[in-house]
Amino acid sequence: MVGRTFDIAGELRVRRLGYGTAQLTGPGYWGPRLPPGEAVTLLRRAVDHGVTLIDTADNYGPGVAEELVAQALHPYPDNLVLATKGGVIRTGPDAWHPAGRPEDLRAMCEASLRRLRTETVDLYQLHRIDPAVPLADQLGTLAELREEGKIRHIGLDTVTLEQLDEALTITNLASVQNRYNVLDRESEPVLARCAELGMAFLPWFPLGNGTLATSPGTARVEAGPGTARADAGPGIALESVASGNPLVRVAARYGATPGQVALAWLLHRSPVILPTPGTGSPAHLEENLRAAELTLTADDLATLDTLPS
Repeated sequence: MVGRTFDIAGELRVRRLGYGTAQLTGPGYWGPRLPPGEAVTLLRRAVDHGVTLIDTADNYGPGVAEELVAQALHPYPDNLVLATKGGVIRTGPDAWHPAGRPEDLRAMCEASLRRLRTETVDLYQLHRIDPAVPLADQLGTLAELREEGKIRHIGLDTVTLEQLDEALTITNLASVQNRYNVLDRESEPVLARCAELGMAFLPWFPLGNGTLATSPGTARVEAGPGTARADAGPGIALESVASGNPLVRVAARYGATPGQVALAWLLHRSPVILPTPGTGSPAHLEENLRAAELTLTADDLATLDTLPS
């Protein structure tokens, strides 16, 4: 049985399969995707089904996702861990601009606290490192906010191994959030370092932005912050997967969906991995969460390792 919980920074216990809020926003992560009532119901359903980690960001919407989280879940249950992100400014759909100046980061964090209706955010992640600002200044600002009690723990989003190691010389970190899934293992060295240090690793695009959970021709590929559309991940044309090799073969043995197997693979891959798949569908939410019930065999994992990456 794969462990179902993880202690972020050794103290924030969460169920490893959480919920990400990006899919509550519209095309290009701009504006709302669902009527507010439906989004609120979906968030509450996630928590009712045992989710204890909600992953959001100030620029999802922008502001939309954080406001929905507060509308749905505030006052927050004692066991709920909120993770949000700052450090990117939006100017339109699919338009992302790193903004790591200390005054920008402080203003973003304080705005997130207001939208989330909380005095402290459990995990605040630097959404992108701003190449125009010294990393020590960016992380130094977050460390100051931590000392002031506005941030409990600090994380990084989309970093190389070299950047992670540099960041660790500046301040303590609780998490990394990089693109990673069964077809996209470019961040394997970063994952290995997180496992070595016992740091949480939150894979974004855990389902290949829906590709691993859709039929041929229906996948919607969108770029994340600072990511070119062509860089949404290798293997986006998944004819071999969609036709049943080998992801569908494993899924068929368990009466599961390919998406469930892809999430189960992440849970088996490393005990520090905390997938937070997002969806706007209640049925898909429940399907995703049932992935935690799958126990893959060594043969299954070997079969999945034959997928291109």
